[in-house]
Amino acid sequence: MFVPCGSGGSASADFRGFTLLMPAVSVGNVGQLAIDLVISTLGMTKVGYFYTDCLVPMVGNNPYATAEDNSMELSINAEVYSLPPKKLVVLQIRSPFIKKKSRPFCEMLLSWVQSSQCARVVVLSSSHAYQRDDEQLLGTPLRYLLTPDLEQTVGGLLQELKWKEMEKVVAYLGIDDTEKVLHIPGGGITKLLFTESCSRGIQMAVLLKFCSEGDNIPDAFVLVNYLNEWLQLIKSNVNVSSQWKIPSSWRLLFGSGLPPTLF
Repeated sequence: MFVPCGSGGSASADFRGFTLLMPAVSVGNVGQLAIDLVISTLGMTKVGYFYTDCLVPMVGNNPYATAEDNSMELSINAEVYSLPPKKLVVLQIRSPFIKKKSRPFCEMLLSWVQSSQCARVVVLSSSHAYQRDDEQLLGTPLRYLLTPDLEQTVGGLLQELKWKEMEKVVAYLGIDDTEKVLHIPGGGITKLLFTESCSRGIQMAVLLKFCSEGDNIPDAFVLVNYLNEWLQLIKSNVNVSSQWKIPSSWRLLFGSGLPPTLF
């Protein structure tokens, strides 16, 4: 459940009409890295955390520290940030799911979305590049999905942007090529969140990138730029990537590098 924090208390937890932006814990952690860029760049304020036994417990220093005095603030596995002027609320997830706990988490999360009256949910995710079928190998590595309730309001806009919808794949290759299903390998809870939102009438969009494990920072920039084409979180221009602020926690994301004495 959502637990507010800070001096604002429950007043800071009014998300009626807000867009909820969140990652799926998926291949390369691309969605989580993209969320880091959004929170850091927009200077979003932490307004609470998501209390759950479904995620692996963890604690660490403030990943978005800007000075020494706030660098020792603690962060946990699921925190909520808000930016009222843009009607934006962000849930950042920092640890994987405990086995068999992903469905209870999705149910609890979507119940919170409905009770808090968020206008829509945008999930940033990723999928294994090596498991694409022939059709998915063509064109951009970016895809989107819209629930029927959101399709009515933004479907035309995304088509104008010439975005490519996530293709369904053959369910039983070589046996029955007519039956196709939604398949997001490496996408974590992405498919579950999407299908549950469809059945609950929740307006949800999934934006994802095909990628492989490794240094996925470039993938995160591609995905967050993709998001920005639609939501216009920052001003778009030919050099939009340079406008995203890299959080302090990324400094040692892939280690501190090799000692100069080795060269």
